[in-house]
Amino acid sequence: MKEKKIFLVLLLLFLAAYFIPFTKWNVQNAVMEAFLLLQEYARQHVILCLIPAFFIAGAISVFISKESVIKLLGPKSNKALAYSIASISGTILAVCSCTVLPLFSGIYTRGAGIGPATAFLYSGPAINILAIILTAKVLGAKLGLARALGAVAFSVIIGLLMQLFFGREDEKSRNQNEFISSEGPKDARPLWKTALYMATMIGILVFLNWAKADPSIRIWYFIYRIKWYLGGAFLIVLAWMLVSWFKKEELKEWTFSTWIFAKQIFPLLLGGVMVAGFLLGRPGHEGVIPSSWVARLVGGNSLGANLFASVAGAFMYFATLTEIPILQGLLGSGMGHGPALALLLAGPALSLPSMLIIRSVIGTKKAVAYILLVVVMATITGMVYGQFF
Repeated sequence: MKEKKIFLVLLLLFLAAYFIPFTKWNVQNAVMEAFLLLQEYARQHVILCLIPAFFIAGAISVFISKESVIKLLGPKSNKALAYSIASISGTILAVCSCTVLPLFSGIYTRGAGIGPATAFLYSGPAINILAIILTAKVLGAKLGLARALGAVAFSVIIGLLMQLFFGREDEKSRNQNEFISSEGPKDARPLWKTALYMATMIGILVFLNWAKADPSIRIWYFIYRIKWYLGGAFLIVLAWMLVSWFKKEELKEWTFSTWIFAKQIFPLLLGGVMVAGFLLGRPGHEGVIPSSWVARLVGGNSLGANLFASVAGAFMYFATLTEIPILQGLLGSGMGHGPALALLLAGPALSLPSMLIIRSVIGTKKAVAYILLVVVMATITGMVYGQFF
């Protein structure tokens, strides 16, 4: 199987090199957009977003016992508690579709059920408080409220459906004996110390990536102005914890686990970002697919318009909050409000890079089902919303 995959990759590279007309201006521009989007991603997201997320995922794998994860998010956990935790995570993390991937991979490989894990996967980037506030402020209160309600509902419904479709198969394939050992908890320190340690790393991730807001949103804007001080304070606290609470062998194990996640996710992520840049370009720039095509195809409230908006949003890469000015421009070009909501519900939660990683973590069948659920539900919701507004 591995040799077949290598052969397929080599074949695709050969066909691309042979058939893509690199002498044409639009193709040359699309190639440049691929590298520019990759550079933009590297500069804006890798150091402050992705690297902290890898370390958090590594910490989940090493310092949080499998029993704890299974108790809270496992297939036999309390459903109300599991889906409540998973669905509200986005309000805390406010991360993009790529930054949430190491965290999703960490809790899933640690024993979380496919339902709560995918609920977390959707909610992480979708339920972003500032994004919802700015959506209401820039695109209208009705669209902002619809986005908020839709994102929360989507995370729970998608999680429940994924558990219904794959719950038993997932338990069998992952082998419960691997996740439930008789050794007892792995933690070598009190639970409160582990909780504070995890909270400190999440604080670093959240505050270093705190997005700029309109000054009228006073609290959010104030936090933005002092975010580097807050992030620095959390870093100092983390450094003290590492020195005071952890043994050298534990830190080595943490670093190694972090590297495993980075090695699995990072190459696919960068490749996916380049492909997304080649096809659709950076926000406000052209890829090989002209943005005018997109604007023409999302007018009105037809099934085709909503489906195209959902699919286009699912494949595009949106950095946090960039979907709002893009939609503002598309609405000005004649985009219907139904397709706008469809794109808002599908776009931030998915991207071509994230699809590649999701497949590598949960397998092709589950990944396709998750992607289809997001796209179909976004399409239907957009059509219903468009009928009334």
